[in-house]
Amino acid sequence: MQKIRIGILGYGNMGKGVELCIRQNKDMDLVGVFTRRNPDEVKLITKSAKAYHINEAKEMTDIIDVMILCGGSKSDLPSQGPEFAALFNTVDAYDTHAKIPEYYDAVNKAGLKSKKTCVIASGWDPGLFSLNRLYAEAVLPEGKNYTFWGKGVSQGHSDAIRRVEGVLDAKQYTIPVEEALERVRNGEMPEFSTRQKHLRECFVVAEDGADLSRIEKDIKTMPDYFSDYNTIVHFISKEELDRNHNKISHGGFVIQSGKTGLNYENTSIIEYSLRLDSNPEFTASVLLACARAAYRLNKEADFGAKTVFDIPPAYLSIKSNEELRRTLL
Repeated sequence: MQKIRIGILGYGNMGKGVELCIRQNKDMDLVGVFTRRNPDEVKLITKSAKAYHINEAKEMTDIIDVMILCGGSKSDLPSQGPEFAALFNTVDAYDTHAKIPEYYDAVNKAGLKSKKTCVIASGWDPGLFSLNRLYAEAVLPEGKNYTFWGKGVSQGHSDAIRRVEGVLDAKQYTIPVEEALERVRNGEMPEFSTRQKHLRECFVVAEDGADLSRIEKDIKTMPDYFSDYNTIVHFISKEELDRNHNKISHGGFVIQSGKTGLNYENTSIIEYSLRLDSNPEFTASVLLACARAAYRLNKEADFGAKTVFDIPPAYLSIKSNEELRRTLL
């Protein structure tokens, strides 16, 4: 079996999750991890791989088939996505939903020019949840679709808080409003504002002497992340954060409530759910399935940016088409 050679850009929670999950994909090998830190201080689990400075990546285009971009959506990926699409086939988990169209355009332009295939906004939302929204809407066109996240830690939102001036560390929990969730499950098809479906709870470690009022305001008014939600901010110590908020669990639900029948008298409800002990490890698993698809599409000269909507399902699987028909169909 010719193995897909993987590079990892960034070695935070997501990058470490990708390294672990490569071990579960028999058609992949880790070549190296690329970091802005001192590579000598990065200790990998994979003995055959090596840590490199990010600036060394451009010298390794001939030995990496797909680069997994593990940076944050707020500050890293908007520049790294197009930059690395000019060098490698890439996969990322860009998750700022409102800005996906412009991010797609930037990566697509770079990928088409370099003849690379770049899967953007993969993971579980956007990603698997996006697919389930599409399937559910297609199957039940007379209906409404709802997505609920949590309760769990949002890596992207936690990262966004850590970028606020005066913040040392933070964890952010997304929590569904239980009453809204139950109304949807009952087939009511209500109209909700963003604020009525979820609340966001933030646990923040601030620098000594930082202006807590200003930090709280910066968080609650942050566009695309918190401004449209009821947001609770708690200031706690680093010790308390490490002791009580050291897990990275998450999950959520995609629910389609639809009507069928001559007079729309019958209700059908589709519900897809995830419950994840480790958000980064699960997201990493999705990224690697998409890396397999990116590698295959590139071999077919299908270049530019792709989303999960553009990937044939069979391209995600290590199994042959014959085996998929025999075991899963």
